[in-house]
Amino acid sequence: MLVESIAIALDGLRANKLRSILTMLGIIIGVGAVIAMISIGMGVREKIESSIASLGSNLIMVSPGAATASGARQAAGSAISLTYKDAQAIAREVPGAKLVAPSVSRQYQLVYGNQNWTTGVQGTTPEFLEVRNQKVGIGSFFTVRDVDTRARVAVIGQTVATSLFGEINPVGQIIRINQAPFRVIGVLESQGQSTGGFDQDDTVIIPLTTAQERMMGISHVQLISVQAESTETIEQVQEDIRTLMRARHRLTADKPDDFTVRNLVSVMATAAETTGTITLLLGNIGGISLLVGGIGIMNIMLVSVTERTREIGIRKALGARYGNILMQFLIEAMVISVAGGLMGIALGVGAAYVISAVAGWNTAVSMGAVIMAFGVSVAIGLFFGIYPARKAALLDPIEALRYE
Repeated sequence: MLVESIAIALDGLRANKLRSILTMLGIIIGVGAVIAMISIGMGVREKIESSIASLGSNLIMVSPGAATASGARQAAGSAISLTYKDAQAIAREVPGAKLVAPSVSRQYQLVYGNQNWTTGVQGTTPEFLEVRNQKVGIGSFFTVRDVDTRARVAVIGQTVATSLFGEINPVGQIIRINQAPFRVIGVLESQGQSTGGFDQDDTVIIPLTTAQERMMGISHVQLISVQAESTETIEQVQEDIRTLMRARHRLTADKPDDFTVRNLVSVMATAAETTGTITLLLGNIGGISLLVGGIGIMNIMLVSVTERTREIGIRKALGARYGNILMQFLIEAMVISVAGGLMGIALGVGAAYVISAVAGWNTAVSMGAVIMAFGVSVAIGLFFGIYPARKAALLDPIEALRYE
């Protein structure tokens, strides 16, 4: 009976091709929209996570000033509350701190020959390279001796190298940063854009003391990046840094921190929660289309029951039971939803790849999303097919035979 019911259902769909296709369209669009939307959300999540991971592994960031609940900074002088000696103390006194890299940055104009370029110049220490997961592609990075002697050497990003030098090898060339001469000793490997669209290759890195004393005329640092020994110890390292900084800054129990300590594990968790909410919202938008498709299935099945009332009466008169009629119409609804679901999967996966290729967005097709969307389409076909099928099965055979 099952095989026969499927054959009858397929014959009924073939007999009304246009109507069947239009009914399937709601399911096709719904499934496709769910897959495409979730793919976009998953792509955004992967992009954010990879961007955060590219900043460095087990990274803790210590920044000046304490944030209130509203995000505002406390104390007018708190923006200069960190020093190079604070960074040295963290490296020396916090057991789980593997590497420590203090840094300062400011925008400057670079000049080479008749070419000029404005970019961010960052002063830091040799540990910065490993802390931030960066590598030198050509040449070398500066050393501790360069920091101690306030050497005028610079390591540049790929964007700066291309903009100033074109096809010329930058290593060994002299550039002027804010009119001061610097010798280029290395070019960083390309890192591409960050999550916020910032070009990570558009940078110049110089020794910290050179930046502080020869360029900016400051004694404080703007950020201290700390690499913990492992993910398991990161929370303890963060707490030890906070304790040490409070002691060094002579903060009593009644005074708030004049610094902020954050780790990328919590940042990534927050980002994952945010992108998860976005993905859920996008999936729900696609799910509305599925619901509309289910209503379309119910509508067309009710029309089918009305059109085939006399057929139902004849089948009942020949011995068809309640279950036989119910099964026939349920299978017809299921065939529509399954066929629509399969075509919707193809549409959704195709749309995800087209969006990625045309718009340049990151998309990630999730097998879980595909299975979920298809399962929901089948469930919707079953749910919205029950009422019309039950209505057909409950028809009185005599009244059905008399129906014109």
